[in-house]
Amino acid sequence: MRYLIIASLLCFVFAPVSAQVTEAPTGFDNKSNGIVDDATHQADQKVFEEVEGVADGLGPLYNAQSCRECHQNPTSGAASQITELRVGHLGPDGRFQNPNIPIAHGTQIISGRSLVNDRAICPSGDFPDTEIQERVPLTETIRTTRISLNLLGDGFVEAVSDQTLIELARKQCTVSQGRICGQVLYVPIVEAPGETRVGRFGWKNQQASLLSFSGDAYLNEMGITNRLFPDEVTNLCNTVQEPNDKPGPDGLADIDHFARFLRATKAPARDAVLAETPKAIRGSKVFDKIGCSTCHVRSLTTAPAGTKINGGTFAIPDALGEKTFHPFGDFLLHNVGTGDGIVMAWGEHYSPTMYKFTWKNLSEAEFQKTRNKVRTAPLWGVRLRPRLLHDAASVTFLDAILRHRGEASQVTQSFRNLSPKDKEALFEFLRSL
Repeated sequence: MRYLIIASLLCFVFAPVSAQVTEAPTGFDNKSNGIVDDATHQADQKVFEEVEGVADGLGPLYNAQSCRECHQNPTSGAASQITELRVGHLGPDGRFQNPNIPIAHGTQIISGRSLVNDRAICPSGDFPDTEIQERVPLTETIRTTRISLNLLGDGFVEAVSDQTLIELARKQCTVSQGRICGQVLYVPIVEAPGETRVGRFGWKNQQASLLSFSGDAYLNEMGITNRLFPDEVTNLCNTVQEPNDKPGPDGLADIDHFARFLRATKAPARDAVLAETPKAIRGSKVFDKIGCSTCHVRSLTTAPAGTKINGGTFAIPDALGEKTFHPFGDFLLHNVGTGDGIVMAWGEHYSPTMYKFTWKNLSEAEFQKTRNKVRTAPLWGVRLRPRLLHDAASVTFLDAILRHRGEASQVTQSFRNLSPKDKEALFEFLRSL
């Protein structure tokens, strides 16, 4: 009963309160949510889908050759089965330490990042004797994979006010009497030096801005330097002038097109037919009853149009302002017993230039608290994902639910106590999302 009360309160608090609030558009049709016209959106999508080569600045270390490679099911910008590798170790003080990974026969050490890139551009014809492939040393005993995230609808997520997420975390903790407490983490806005905002993108909430997120991924996943992340991880085998990502004839660089594309995507659509079946409707009630919606929050509402966010660098447009969307997630960090032990590396996600500034609300202690926490996985579009949770190690809804411990222990126990009929109804509800 306690979790039913929590869910009801949270749904009430974050319900629309203005007559101007409308539903966010949904769909997988590759059309704009209204920020730009469809032709502009589809042109941005082509940039998102472009395959990068060495001549474009790919690498020297990288994971993929295009954004779409990791975000593609069922359409560009969605999730996929692609995972990345992260490692590290504990120092003498018991705190997480980033790995030291030797490359080029030990002549160079890659440090300051937990990400291990799976690919490299050499040896090659131009560099036949230079081997820079990263391999995990025995010293790095903390190892995990992270699956690619869905990005569709993230423009609405970006437009949620910090205060909404802060209040959500506070109410979770108060109503559950301290058992469920989402962590609010302030992170740098890379395009606004000195400014921070509540993180909401990435498994560790390492970014709050879609432009920061785009610049981060362009460098760390594809090795493409850009104005926000201008430094290569290694200069071995590197022949292209920095930054690789330069403005085009329209004055926009690739990262600007990426950010605009993501902001203009529609939210993932539900299976409308399945959602209306008696079984799925019953499962929806079970979802609330046992407390799943405490963290997998059904609905959030964005800030009004015109609100300045991201350190004043972006004003929420009409198409994103005062829109209610249904992510089935709270975009907060929780310890649910599956944490990977990794603390995000500042230099990796915010570039070395961040150390030149004093960032408001930035706390290393808060970052350290994230070690065994992950962002609640939003469940919108989950029916289209055969691999589940942050590490992609679960392949059934049953397994994913039973792995929930920590803050979710009582919810998991409530699930165990359900009748077989109610469990199957819950699964049917999830299949409709």
